[in-house]
Amino acid sequence: MGRVSKKDYLKKNKDILTKEFKAYGKRILSIVDLGLLLKKLSEEYLMHKLTRKEFADILVSINFLEIEKITLPNRKMTKYIFGKVSKYELALSINKDSYLSHYTAVYLYGLIDNIPKTIYTNTEQYKKSPINDGELVQLNVDRAFSRPMRKTNNIAKLNDFDVVLLNGKNTRKLEVLNIAIDGVELPITSLERTLIDIVTRPDYAGGVQEIINAYKGAKGKVSTSRIIATLRKFDYMYPYHQAIGFYLERAGYDEKVLARFDKLDKKCDFYLTYQMKDKNYSNRWKVYYPAYLD
Repeated sequence: MGRVSKKDYLKKNKDILTKEFKAYGKRILSIVDLGLLLKKLSEEYLMHKLTRKEFADILVSINFLEIEKITLPNRKMTKYIFGKVSKYELALSINKDSYLSHYTAVYLYGLIDNIPKTIYTNTEQYKKSPINDGELVQLNVDRAFSRPMRKTNNIAKLNDFDVVLLNGKNTRKLEVLNIAIDGVELPITSLERTLIDIVTRPDYAGGVQEIINAYKGAKGKVSTSRIIATLRKFDYMYPYHQAIGFYLERAGYDEKVLARFDKLDKKCDFYLTYQMKDKNYSNRWKVYYPAYLD
């Protein structure tokens, strides 16, 4: 009888493979992960000597693993899938310590009807020394919001969807929690932080009208006191509380809620979004907003 091929040998021992892959505890694996598993299998079960690439290719060919190719702006990435995973798990596997945010979080909290075609993840930057920005000057606010919003070009392309890989400031994962998504606990910004994040980066949330829809969808679910507390912890240079007050008003929140935001300082005129051509002005919130909202 001829010698059993490496492929047939692995096929015959799928039960051993399944046991070891489950024990490893990861359903989305890199070639490095497969190399570690192969080393353990070779030591414990005297499996045929293979390179990790041969091991990966065979496991894909016998349908034990699925392969997912990810294209990034400056490189390509290959992931190996053991079992069933959601697109959100796959998106989070691209960058270590990332979490779901912005439009993706809005959708997963059930605040909108539209199904986004893109997934947003955020990976925090390393902690930097604080910068004293000084007093906010109206001219600088006007200048900043007369330009387009800065957007990342760091977008991962997969077969069925894209992932916008945001690189936000270090917050020590303030207001990031785990919730069950498709039966798996995944990290995501809290409802309150999500409603703040989309105001600070409206183009990552479908635009102004979609943000109003999100605020409407959050009525009865969100703690506005927690929004204020979180804003204070973020200590933003810009007065985003004015924009949030506007959104709350347009979404039909009670006057008691609006009054909490109305009491906060409004030293400068602010803008709901960037590079507005036709705009109106809210005297109450000292905010310019797109004219099409009236």
